[in-house]
Amino acid sequence: MSNPAVPPRSLAEALRARDDVSLAALLRARPDLITPVPTDLTQLATRAGTRASVVRALERLDRFALQTAEALAVAADPAPYGELLALLTGDDGDPAVSAALPRALGTLREQALVWGDDDRLRLVRTARELLAPSPQHPSPTGLGPTVQEATSGMSPGRIQDIVTAAGLGSTHDAVSAVASLTALFADRGRMSALLAGLPEESREVLSRLVWGPPYGQVTAEPAVHLRRLLDLGLLVPTAPGTVVLPREVALHLRGGRAHREVEPLPPAVEPAATHRPQVVDATAAGQAYTALATVEELLKDWDEGGPAVLRAGGLSVRDLKRTAVALDVAEPVAAFWVELAYAAGLLASDGEADERYAATPAHDEWLEQPPAQRWTRLAEAWLTATRVSGLVGGRDAKDRTLSTLGPGLDRSAALEVRHRVLTLLAGLPEGASPSKESVLARLRWERPLRGPQRGDDLRSRLAEWTLTEAELLGVTGRGALSGHGRALLGASAPKTPDKAPAGPGDKLPVHHRPTVTEPLSAAEQATASAAAARLLAPLLPEPLDHVLLQADLTAVAPGPLQRSLAEVLDVLADVESKGGATVYRFTPGSVRRALDAGQAASDLHAFLAAHSRTPVPQPLTYLIDDVARRHGHLRVGAASAYVRCDDDALLNEILADKRAAGLRLRRLAPTVLAAQADPASLLDGLRAMGFAPAAESAEGDVLITRAHAHRTPPRTAPEPVPDGPPVPDATLLSAAIRAIRAGDLAATTPRRQTDQPQPATGELPRTSSAETLATMQAAVLTGEALWIGYVNAEGAASQRVIAPIRVEGGFVTAYDHTADEVRTYPLHRVTGVAELAED
Repeated sequence: MSNPAVPPRSLAEALRARDDVSLAALLRARPDLITPVPTDLTQLATRAGTRASVVRALERLDRFALQTAEALAVAADPAPYGELLALLTGDDGDPAVSAALPRALGTLREQALVWGDDDRLRLVRTARELLAPSPQHPSPTGLGPTVQEATSGMSPGRIQDIVTAAGLGSTHDAVSAVASLTALFADRGRMSALLAGLPEESREVLSRLVWGPPYGQVTAEPAVHLRRLLDLGLLVPTAPGTVVLPREVALHLRGGRAHREVEPLPPAVEPAATHRPQVVDATAAGQAYTALATVEELLKDWDEGGPAVLRAGGLSVRDLKRTAVALDVAEPVAAFWVELAYAAGLLASDGEADERYAATPAHDEWLEQPPAQRWTRLAEAWLTATRVSGLVGGRDAKDRTLSTLGPGLDRSAALEVRHRVLTLLAGLPEGASPSKESVLARLRWERPLRGPQRGDDLRSRLAEWTLTEAELLGVTGRGALSGHGRALLGASAPKTPDKAPAGPGDKLPVHHRPTVTEPLSAAEQATASAAAARLLAPLLPEPLDHVLLQADLTAVAPGPLQRSLAEVLDVLADVESKGGATVYRFTPGSVRRALDAGQAASDLHAFLAAHSRTPVPQPLTYLIDDVARRHGHLRVGAASAYVRCDDDALLNEILADKRAAGLRLRRLAPTVLAAQADPASLLDGLRAMGFAPAAESAEGDVLITRAHAHRTPPRTAPEPVPDGPPVPDATLLSAAIRAIRAGDLAATTPRRQTDQPQPATGELPRTSSAETLATMQAAVLTGEALWIGYVNAEGAASQRVIAPIRVEGGFVTAYDHTADEVRTYPLHRVTGVAELAED
């Protein structure tokens, strides 16, 4: 480890001076740095400076940390802390910025974007290149190049003319002339006097460029007030017809500020309304029950096989519309429920030749669970999903329409945005619902580079969809996070913030701090879901075991019904209306449907009597008896098709009916009619004529028609698309840091000086086999440590520091300081060996 008294000369030395806790914080904040694990700290520093890694790190900065990095990019390199503070606070100062700057600078240091002591702060080179002003990539600060950069292509004579016009003494070379001009522009007093002597038109031109963009256009013969600015170097030509305002001039006109508006503190999430927590929980529980009922209805509608899968994958627009009508919701809401069931593993494609969507075997298991547990499964799937139903109907990069259950709906940012929005809701007082605008403003402050500065970027749309979907699912009620929703997140109720913050880092209440909460681990989520189920269960309505039969051949279910009762009623009656109370209507067709399913009239009478709180109306009794008396009197079989009946008068009536002409019936015997239609068409035709025929088998038995549930093979729920490498856990971090430290020890341990040429830094030592064996054997006798190069069976090369214990049979057994354990290495895989310095 380097001497802490000596300032680091590189990012690698700065990382070498960190302790394990600080390194772990870096790797946790930037997990891409250990994919794979670097061999030493020099490689870690190199990887931390690559463009892809730096861009990813910058995208995860909040607005003030990013503004701090942008200010460093336009400051001197290196820059003292005072210069950085002055660029952020300006001449007038800003106590809020002064208090927040140590925290922002600490974030940049932790993520290895800034290194060095406070008197020599350095932004990593790649970050400076990305954030510094250039004609191709203007800086967010609106500043232009320095005087030195702007005049780099200017002739020495022209530079001397500018110096003379500014009232400075002529110099013997262009470098000193530029330095003299820079000193003038940086001197507030002299600069104010220089600007005071300008005409009003010249100052107006400077005011238009001061906050950027710093570039302007001039003609070949500029006006007098523009010529004056060019003569003084307050505007510098960069190309024919183009001038730029030097950075030092702009900073003077801005009062020393690098940014027009500095935002050291995140905008607060403001409550739009406050409700009693009991009202919020009851409303959310009602929505949770509706969510369960909707998903059940969707899967019941697809129970015998749902819509066909498009050739390109997904659900057709027509099938989505049909599903929306069946669920009595809008199409975007129907897309959400379909995607939610898919994310929960309850439906999938069956994979057959004529591929269709259907319920999975997991759906049957899900139906057997208590309602609260079924809800937590849906809520967990929603929390972890990266498929975004709100994109349905839009266009992908190839201008193809995005369809429900189709490809292209995954957005890796969805998981982070969803958890962040819910965390912000959890930070509000219980019963408080936030305003959408304040939530969006907060998200834009926390991730300013993740989307453009407007309200229609992806993250803003994801946040809006999160608020809507949380309400549909019952995670929130009336816009406020419910008690079971809070438990699902593993969050406790917010405490009232202290009036006196402890320090600069605690200027905000706990729920206003710009920390992004990571999703819970699998074990933590299981515990949180169990707690949510316990809170939700008492709030869900108890299923009823009865209905109210009425004389108009309807039955009213005053609440949710037990599943067994609902399943029988769905066959025996047609649903007429839904809502707080479901109304069922009994018709001849619905009663016949129940008889076709194998029920007898006596079974239906007993069922209604057992489950009705009111007496069974006489019209309903007559309806069942009348349909049952005629049910099966006619028998339809396959000849191609035939009708047989013991009552030849009834067959005569059918033959005489004009509606039977399409069936092309003819009499084969007094009790048998033959048809040229298939049995199914014949059944439908006779039923349309008002008869109640029954199908029969080849043996003459009545066929009982029951719906056959169609299930897919076992399917797993779709995997979320990660937003980059996963955050490493404590075990992986510990192992990675040990490996990096050990590799760094091997790479930096001093070698003993010999007459032989020494390998360059990072290269493996190279010695002959005989020299390697002799050095190993000598080290066994003396107990000295050696530096070796080693290539493993996969061809990966590494440097190691070992203390040989035994050399025999072509192997060396040694204590490996790099791995901190005793290991045995084949000698033929050792590239070379070198002795270490005695100190």
